[in-house]
Amino acid sequence: MNKVYLYALYALILLGSCSQKKEQTELTPWGTPVGEVENMDENDGDGNASKANSHNKGLSLEEILDNGELIMLTVNGPTTYYDYHNHGMGLQYLLCEKFAQQIGVSLRVEECKDTAEMVKKLEKGEGDIIAVPLPRKQTKGNLLFCGATPDSTKTQWAVVGGNKSLADTLNSWFKPKMIAQVKQEESWLLSTRSITRHVYSPFLNRSKGVISRYDHLFQRYSGTARMDWRLLAAQCYQESCFDPNAKSWAGACGLMQIMPSTAAHLGLPMSMVHEPESNVAAAAKYMAELQSHFSDVGDPGQRILFALAAYNGGFHHIRDAMSLARKHGGNPYNWGSVREYVLRLSQPAYYGDPVVKYGYMRGTETADYVDRIRARWGEYSGGASFSSSYHGGGGFGGGAFHGAPMRSKRHYQNKYHI
Repeated sequence: MNKVYLYALYALILLGSCSQKKEQTELTPWGTPVGEVENMDENDGDGNASKANSHNKGLSLEEILDNGELIMLTVNGPTTYYDYHNHGMGLQYLLCEKFAQQIGVSLRVEECKDTAEMVKKLEKGEGDIIAVPLPRKQTKGNLLFCGATPDSTKTQWAVVGGNKSLADTLNSWFKPKMIAQVKQEESWLLSTRSITRHVYSPFLNRSKGVISRYDHLFQRYSGTARMDWRLLAAQCYQESCFDPNAKSWAGACGLMQIMPSTAAHLGLPMSMVHEPESNVAAAAKYMAELQSHFSDVGDPGQRILFALAAYNGGFHHIRDAMSLARKHGGNPYNWGSVREYVLRLSQPAYYGDPVVKYGYMRGTETADYVDRIRARWGEYSGGASFSSSYHGGGGFGGGAFHGAPMRSKRHYQNKYHI
């Protein structure tokens, strides 16, 4: 009888042990049990993928063409994908955009936090292509490597295993010389906004204080914009050099370089976007709106700097920089402190920080944009320039424009309450 009890006890122990081992099954970073999913490069003797890998072949090329959309899975970064003035940028994005144009479909971007999430989404059918060079030997999953790559023996794009039609099309489309061509195109696009003449502060008639033929518009809408009219003029010169017909490669139009999406938001028809008064009026309204978005910045002068930065670099990126300043002990409501983190948003350690929600940013352009407008406003205001210090007493440090002549300061302080 004792032996029977011992055998029963032993059986229970074995069952408990098996149950415990099942609970402790080791998982891959993307959540599947280790060994359940093999790399697509590993196949059976006939060159076919194993049954475990054939559960999802993704949308074929024909199905993608029927849908009219290619979904690109990527991670945020300067060489992969980032938003630049409401336009996608980054080498891998631009390459994928060219492929989408080649096959005649639109491109949609799905940002992921890491490689594991990209693989998981691809396997679940939530994307068509991983447009990030993946290390072939280290990356596990139901993948078929193909397409753009600097070295196909080491890293390459990927589609879901079994999607041979899409993989073959990518392979036949891609040519190694494309990488250099796209890099050159991107470099040109990014340099077009940094024109050397932007360092100057022209006057139509310096002795009479006439800055441009549009001064009457800047004066008329400065109240709407909640800023000195000469500051609005300085911003306009930075945007378009007072050219009402200016249009950027990204689609920004007119004197104040208003993007189509911003025009739609403000109720400005695209048919009127090059009309000087309509353009300036819309920009003034937008500057006031941006200042309202930074209502937590108590100092009105500082608030204008934040609004200028957001006009150029995007509201969400500036909020990310404020979050970084707060995290690292800076003052999130002082432009000088936040400017430092706007610049750092081009570094992986910062744009990958958990407090950053909108990723990589070309911060040098935005910092330079604000710097030049401040300096030019000083010139337009009678020769005074902003303090070179961004912390404390100079520039926009107080509630009024400290760099302005006293007559200008008195005139606008009471009229516009800024």
